Amino acid sequence: MEPILVFSVLGGLILVLLFVGAPIRPLRWVGQVLVKITVGALLLFFVNAFGTSLDLHIPINLITSSISGLLGIPGLLALIVIKTMITG
Repeated sequence: MEPILVFSVLGGLILVLLFVGAPIRPLRWVGQVLVKITVGALLLFFVNAFGTSLDLHIPINLITSSISGLLGIPGLLALIVIKTMITG
């Protein structure tokens, strides 16, 4: 894709949002979910960093980050239990 096209589409989208107005509530909700997924990825990173001595590694991807971010510590513990049950 050409950069001119990308910047034109982004500029047009910004102009539309300026004239029409952005729906604040859905954007706030999406932002909160993205922050929780990022926190989940950080939790998984720390589990992987400290779990190397216990031979514990949980892959960091969108699904595991979403589970650990949206469910918190119980979701992270569930991922650890599932990992140990599957791999033995």
